[in-house]
Amino acid sequence: MNRRLSRLRAVQALYQMDVIDTSMEKAIESVLDEGEEASSFMSDLVSGTVTHQEELDRLYADHLQGWTVDRIGNVDRAILRMALYELYYVDDIPKNVSFNEAIELAKAFGGEDAGRFINGVLSKTMEAYKPKDK
Repeated sequence: MNRRLSRLRAVQALYQMDVIDTSMEKAIESVLDEGEEASSFMSDLVSGTVTHQEELDRLYADHLQGWTVDRIGNVDRAILRMALYELYYVDDIPKNVSFNEAIELAKAFGGEDAGRFINGVLSKTMEAYKPKDK
């Protein structure tokens, strides 16, 4: 499983955990195709995002402009959390790659408007709380 697919599956698992309050293991298992195994990268994205969820929500909450964390869409919230986890905690991926992958995921799930929303929130969050250079 390549990293792009790992990110997609991770967002799907995070979404499920948010919406139906299922365990991480069940959420990961449910998003995999038959015969597909979760990559270590995917598992790390899901577990790291869940572990740091409250901190990640605080990072971007002030940059939602008229929205609250609870009011944004579940998919957008999953993408923001995962992208920020990757930007702040995964050292072997350049920031611009993590940033662009999040925007592409948002476009895939919600169209151009979702991509612009994720771009704006991530940009403002990164300006306010600069992650270390990779």
